[in-house]
Amino acid sequence: MPPRSLRRSRPAAGANKREKKESAGSLIRFVLAVAILAWVFRSFVAAPFNIPSGSMLPTLYIGDYLVVAKWPYGYSRYSFPFGFPSFAGRVLGALPERGDVVVFHHPDEDSDLIKRVIGLPGDTVEVRRGRLILNGRIVTRQALPPAVVAVSANSPCRAVPPATPLLIVLSGNRPTCVYRAFLETLPGGPSYTVLDQVDHGQADDFPKAKVPAGHVFLVGDNRDDSLDSRFPAFAGGIGMVPADNLIGRASLTFWSTDGSASYLKPWTWFSALRSSRIGDAYTEGRE
Repeated sequence: MPPRSLRRSRPAAGANKREKKESAGSLIRFVLAVAILAWVFRSFVAAPFNIPSGSMLPTLYIGDYLVVAKWPYGYSRYSFPFGFPSFAGRVLGALPERGDVVVFHHPDEDSDLIKRVIGLPGDTVEVRRGRLILNGRIVTRQALPPAVVAVSANSPCRAVPPATPLLIVLSGNRPTCVYRAFLETLPGGPSYTVLDQVDHGQADDFPKAKVPAGHVFLVGDNRDDSLDSRFPAFAGGIGMVPADNLIGRASLTFWSTDGSASYLKPWTWFSALRSSRIGDAYTEGRE
């Protein structure tokens, strides 16, 4: 008797639909889980930030991408993507240290900025002939060799009038821009390099002021090209910044591009990379 042929059973149409629904549901759950984890990480641990201006030269270049640590100063509504959840005040709040480089939300505009902390609540801050005076004492400053910045699409040789751009060509025929530089050291704090392009600049004199409770005094390292706490909001500055507006502490540079890359040409992402800037710190240690 010949063996009976076995016929492969076909799944019912309803089973196929159930499998498709389960696959779609699994994909949605996976995407939601990834989105939630990303939101949690960006909100509570760290987030990226890119430098759009030269106000922090020579510490930070246009085109630098930073890791911003969220936990050091606690959390406010500005710590969270899209400002959600929105609430008043700060949870687990802590003040920064003098010399910290911080990312914060502009007090009067919907934008995030980066500056260096100079004054804390209760400090008196003054600027006289370009010299910082903190709590009645002139902040130590010593001349350094000129800061040399390679000229690129992201690093034009910008000079603040009446200064004129000083371009030189080094070996390799690449033009570089030269700036007058100084090493500034805060009392009991870190040292960092600042640029002083012109004498008698617009903010080289700032009358003595006391930093109010719950606020910080922030200044850019490129002193003549930074609208910071030396300028009130109506003059385009930021005034004294509420501590609740702090987003996080700039930790390190993880990528830096000179601006010559094209999104449509992936190989240019690496030719434009300024690899020497990766891992840069923003101070030279604390005393």
